[in-house]
Amino acid sequence: MLSVLAHLGPGCAQQPKADWLAATMLFAYVAFFSFAYLSMSAATGALILFGAVQLTMFAAGLRAGEQFAPLAWLGLALALAGLLYLVSPGLTAPRPLGAILMSAAGAAWGVYSLRGRGVADPLAATAGNFLRAAPMALILSLLLHSRFHAAPAGVALAMASGALTSGMGYVIWYAALKGLSSMRAATVQLSVPPIAAFGAAVFLSEEISMRLVCASIAILGGIALALAGRTQARRAMPVAGEQRKPGH
Repeated sequence: MLSVLAHLGPGCAQQPKADWLAATMLFAYVAFFSFAYLSMSAATGALILFGAVQLTMFAAGLRAGEQFAPLAWLGLALALAGLLYLVSPGLTAPRPLGAILMSAAGAAWGVYSLRGRGVADPLAATAGNFLRAAPMALILSLLLHSRFHAAPAGVALAMASGALTSGMGYVIWYAALKGLSSMRAATVQLSVPPIAAFGAAVFLSEEISMRLVCASIAILGGIALALAGRTQARRAMPVAGEQRKPGH
């Protein structure tokens, strides 16, 4: 699906350079994520996953010399507290192997996100990453075929989910990364759990609890503070430049 859309797009004549590292990280994220959830609850998995993503992307940002304003640090702390409050009822001690796999999945997704910051054509890049990751997934499936059971309806739903929701979601994410630093991109991703929870309420008729509402306010408010910190930093830069003018 993504490959067809990429070839139909206006930039189809200029194909992006093959990024095998991004494709490998995409495959690693999906594989580790899938196997990790066999031995842990959804809440515990989400907390470990997003924690690993934060650490990976913040480490990359700090290494690159990115700066986070105090207001942005406050926003990150508020968003993380909201995430912890949201998933705390379902937290259980995970098995060591499951925790390692989920941490690896988070690190892989962090690297995959970092690779997308310099992409000129998000659609073509995502399509290429999926195409290059597909053989890896096929090899893994063949190695473990004796443990798998697939019904036609399940296969059809999985293909639709991968092509429409996951695929297009990754395209949108790569497009959004252009305007975000590594550290702010990591913070913005904390919006995923409340969005997923509200989506479950809309499409699966799950109950919207007061915990969900409060946690969502904290997470989204924290993200807003983090982005506001970036705006303040940008406004401060011209002022600093103007103060240096009299010294010339």
